[in-house]
Amino acid sequence: MIEIDAATVLLQWAAGGWLFLWVTTSRREVGLGYGWIQRTLFLLLAMGSLLAAQQSEIVWHRDLLTCAFVFVGGVALLMSLLRRSAGVAEQRAIAKQRTQRVAAMTGRDSSANRFDEEGVEFAPALDLCAAVVGLLAVTVASIGQPYVLAIARGLVSAGFLGVVSNAMLLGHWYLVQPGLRREPFLELIRWTGYVWLPETILLLWPTGMVSVLNGTIDDAYNGLLGWFWVACVVTTIALVGVTIVALRERAYSAVMAATGLMYLAILTAFGQDLVARILLAP
Repeated sequence: MIEIDAATVLLQWAAGGWLFLWVTTSRREVGLGYGWIQRTLFLLLAMGSLLAAQQSEIVWHRDLLTCAFVFVGGVALLMSLLRRSAGVAEQRAIAKQRTQRVAAMTGRDSSANRFDEEGVEFAPALDLCAAVVGLLAVTVASIGQPYVLAIARGLVSAGFLGVVSNAMLLGHWYLVQPGLRREPFLELIRWTGYVWLPETILLLWPTGMVSVLNGTIDDAYNGLLGWFWVACVVTTIALVGVTIVALRERAYSAVMAATGLMYLAILTAFGQDLVARILLAP
């Protein structure tokens, strides 16, 4: 069985999202603005977890670690703001190449540079630190019977909700940062597919969704919700595959099409995760 409450779900979403934010920021390609938006969003989700805990049963060890998560994440956000003048390595390189290309075409050299070449760059390790503290909070929040299955479900669920959200949000960032390679986007989409497999297996593992599908656990809708869950599972991985195929097209519009597909994937992924939690709750 799976315990479900709003505080834990929001915490998982924030921690998993921050983990895959680190996956992106560690590439040093995506502009700092993307990180600011994501860090602010995940801090709000984590603080929402603390507020939700006040309206339900307070779990002190989970909520104390959530407070630590908010603190470490706040430090990461602050440092990214303080070190914004340096930009990120790959973005600086692209800007320099474009300046040189324009100078070669026009014959005029531009000395303008919006980045501080000597500035200290934001360290993506700070994002990893925040994610680790958040996942520790998820671990203690997921403790149940049986222990290993409950904790594994909690951690994998955090990653699943986080990566599919990040993939969709990164797709929008291509409107803000033209020229950004597709590899960071593709990486998150592939990770969505990778995490989908253990997410599905752990939710099927007894006592799991198999018990709903064979009627051992009554979903109160004559099995309809169980098959709705199956539809979400199949549709999510299908959307991941179609999105990867769409990004093989060279046209820039393929990125926007892929972003739209990830919108749909968020709906089905959350359906896959949350419907199972509701049905398997004690």
